[in-house]
Amino acid sequence: MDTLTRLSELLHTMDDRSDGRASFLYCYTLMSENMLRAVKAGAFHDNDWMEHFIDHFAGYYFLALDRYEQDKNSAPRVWALAHDTALHGSCSVLQKMLLGINAHINYDLVLTVNDLLRDEWTGHSETLRTRRYEDFCTVNEVIENTIDSVQDLVLDQENPTYELVDLSLGNLDEWLISRLIRTWRDEVWEQATNLIQIKTGPEREAFRTGLEVRTLERGEAILFKKGWRSLKDLW
Repeated sequence: MDTLTRLSELLHTMDDRSDGRASFLYCYTLMSENMLRAVKAGAFHDNDWMEHFIDHFAGYYFLALDRYEQDKNSAPRVWALAHDTALHGSCSVLQKMLLGINAHINYDLVLTVNDLLRDEWTGHSETLRTRRYEDFCTVNEVIENTIDSVQDLVLDQENPTYELVDLSLGNLDEWLISRLIRTWRDEVWEQATNLIQIKTGPEREAFRTGLEVRTLERGEAILFKKGWRSLKDLW
């Protein structure tokens, strides 16, 4: 089963049972659709590599979900927080969605970039590295073009109050979300390339643990665990 089909079927299942995790999955499915559309349009230097990237990245989401469903203690803690909150927490749709985005970008994406670049990083030219980075950055444009649709299809439908906020802010709220995600993705590239340089297993595991702790802190900031002071932990 291809990635988009699996995402769509899973979304249908969650939507039917009013599963709170559908808010993130709506966003992720729409983003994946737009990414694959960009691949077919030839938007990247290496479109085949980006298609493989999309599948590998989604694999981390599916694996975390499967582990959570079977034994949530075996799932990455960042995903356990996102799933627990979306299922049982009394927070907004926006927070549920951002918790999933946080886990998938700040944790899964670092591991994905490391997986796909590690073998070629030292054996290929600086030109290839630059092309990979430029393709990684092109994704930001796809994200920015998707944010407004996410708002219309997910946030406004489930939370009419957010629609009033959107009307009052104009494009500012979309800009803020896009800016946050762009900032996170800039950090992802730096974190992943740092991880690539680490050679020993224990050091790599220590890096992964630190990465998860930092992502958990951002999850707690999304939930305002420290009140408004939490916002500084998002960046």
